Amino acid sequence: MTKEWTNEAAIRQWNSTASRAALAATADEGDFAKRHLVNEHVFRLLGNVAGQRILDAGCGNGYLSRMLADRGATVVGVEPTDAMVSFARDHEADEPRGVEYIQADLSRPSDLGGFDAVVCSMVLMAVPDWKPAMRTCVAAAKPGGTFVFTLVHPAFEQLAAGWREHGRYRVDRYLEEYELVGPAASDFHRPLSAYLNEVAALGCRIREVVEPGLAPDIVESRPELEYLSRLPNFLLVAVETPPSRHP
Repeated sequence: MTKEWTNEAAIRQWNSTASRAALAATADEGDFAKRHLVNEHVFRLLGNVAGQRILDAGCGNGYLSRMLADRGATVVGVEPTDAMVSFARDHEADEPRGVEYIQADLSRPSDLGGFDAVVCSMVLMAVPDWKPAMRTCVAAAKPGGTFVFTLVHPAFEQLAAGWREHGRYRVDRYLEEYELVGPAASDFHRPLSAYLNEVAALGCRIREVVEPGLAPDIVESRPELEYLSRLPNFLLVAVETPPSRHP
């Protein structure tokens, strides 16, 4: 666990900054990064989700849960913060899609299980006690199922600020674990190897790693974002969970 941080403290921080207006602004397809760099690859890595039972682990305001349901999946969203799970449930009440939202900390033992696929998007780098959360995700998938997780790329976490200041990206302390203070709440830097070694230790087989770049047509209309076409600010990993469970 990250020193001096607990999951409870992180949840309180996210809960205190998650305004209803901010949640509503990204309720359809997420923020700019999700819309243009992440979502497309999440759906490609999951494949055809129609008829599948999918866990959206750390679902936030529920935007991805709703997009999955619109593609024919039966979706359960898990979210620990009062503000976000309340927003997601209210949205479901107003526009029913059959999504079930559960308020829970992924790092705590649970009876989640039997999912064809599990997606954990932009969550693990915000969780101090992240290894139990990853174990929950893997255990929730059926043997031989799919687990997709996405992160802010550990090698390029402060890409926008670095590019504005230097016209290039600089990184140091890469091998350490430390807090990254953000505008809404803190993330935690860990090297990429920490995440990949953990899924390997859990018996998963890596299927694909994606480092998406911004499409040329978006760069043409938003030239100030050219850096996102040259360096990957985000990372997606798709794994196959173990073919059998050992006692």
